[in-house]
Amino acid sequence: MSVYLNNAATTWPKPACVAEAMAAFLSRGGANLARGSSSERDMGTLNSVLDCRMRLAAFFNGYEGRDPRYVTFCANVTEALNIVLRGFLKPGMKVLTSSMEHNAVMRPLRRLEKDGVVVTLIRSHRDGLMDMEDLKDKLSKNSFDLMVMSHASNVCGTIQPLKEAALLCRDAGVPLVLDTAQTAGVLPLDVSSLELAALCFTGHKGLMGPQGIGGIVWKPDFALKVEPLVTGGTGSYSHLESQPEDLPDKFESGTPNLPGIAGLNAALEWLETTGMKTVASKEQEIGAYFLDKLKIIDGILLGGKQDMADRLPVFSINVKDMDNGILADLLSRAGFETRPGLHCAPAAHRSLGTFPEGSMRVSPGYFNTKTEIDAFLKALTDIIQES
Repeated sequence: MSVYLNNAATTWPKPACVAEAMAAFLSRGGANLARGSSSERDMGTLNSVLDCRMRLAAFFNGYEGRDPRYVTFCANVTEALNIVLRGFLKPGMKVLTSSMEHNAVMRPLRRLEKDGVVVTLIRSHRDGLMDMEDLKDKLSKNSFDLMVMSHASNVCGTIQPLKEAALLCRDAGVPLVLDTAQTAGVLPLDVSSLELAALCFTGHKGLMGPQGIGGIVWKPDFALKVEPLVTGGTGSYSHLESQPEDLPDKFESGTPNLPGIAGLNAALEWLETTGMKTVASKEQEIGAYFLDKLKIIDGILLGGKQDMADRLPVFSINVKDMDNGILADLLSRAGFETRPGLHCAPAAHRSLGTFPEGSMRVSPGYFNTKTEIDAFLKALTDIIQES
C-alpha cells in the first residue's frame, strides 16, 4: 500500500460520503437538470444542484446576500479561468498578473496576448511572494482593465497577501479575479468583503470533492461584462435562439457534471461538519512536522519559504546532483507518491530559481499521519545516502 503525498494535485482519499453521494445519484436519481417533467426524480436533481449552489454561495460569502444565482458550475478551475479571462478581455485591454502563476492563468493570457491583449507580470521574490511594491508601482503608473492572481502557489505553497492586493486593486478601480485552486476549502475566503470580480475554484482539492467539477463565484455587475465561452441549450428560455443573459444560465450550456455536483455537495457538508479550521489546523500541523524533520537532512534544497508562516504544506524539494524525476521514481518504488517536474508552472519555477530542472513536490494532507511522514523521510534519507 503506497503513501499518498500529492494532495496539491488532488486530495486523496476523499471522505466516504463523496463516493456514496455520487453512486446514489447514478443508481437512484439520474435525471438531467431542467430537462424533464416535474417528477420526483427531476425535482431531486434540481434540489441537489440548488443545494450545492447555495452551499457554495454561503461558503464563499457570495454577493447579494449569498445569492446562489451567481455561482456557475464548470469542469474545473482551468475552465473557470478561461470563461472569465477569454470572456472579458478584448484586444487592447491590459491585464496584470504575477510571475508565480500556474499555466491555468498563463496559457489563456498568452493566447489572448496574440490577439492584442497586453499582459504585464508582477515580479516575485525567491520565497514565492509577489513583490507588493512592484504591484503598487504598476497600479499607480498604468491603467489596467483586470488583475488575475493565484491565492497560493501550487509549486511551493506560498500564500500571497490577498487582502493587501485586493485593497490596492479596489483603490485603483481594477477588477480582481482570484485562482483559489490551492486554497478553497483550506483558507477562509470572503468574496464580498474582498470585492472580488470573480473567484474561480475547483472541487477536487481542498474542497475534498471529486475531479471534474469546479466553478466561479461572480460579482453580479462584472458577470454582465463577460461573454459566455460556450453557448447552447440551458434547459431554460427555449423559445430563444440567443443565449440567456440571466445567471446561472448564461454560463452553463449543456448538461453539467451532475454526479460531480452531488459529490461536491456531500464534500461541502463534510467540511461544514468537520470544520474547515479543524482540517486546516491538522494540515498545518503535519506540514510543520514534515518541515522540521526535512530541514535536518543533508543535501536537501527547499524552494520557496523556509518556514510554515504564510504557506501551505506544499514543499518544493531538490537533492544536490540528483534529477528530481529519478528521485520521485525511487521514492515511488519505495511506496511514496509525489510529483516531480515543473508542475504546469514554468513562470513560478523561474521566480523560485528552479527552472528548467523543476523540483519534486511533496504535499501531505489531512489524512496523512506522522508515522507516514517518518517513513517517507527515512526513505528519502536512505536514497540520498546511497546516491
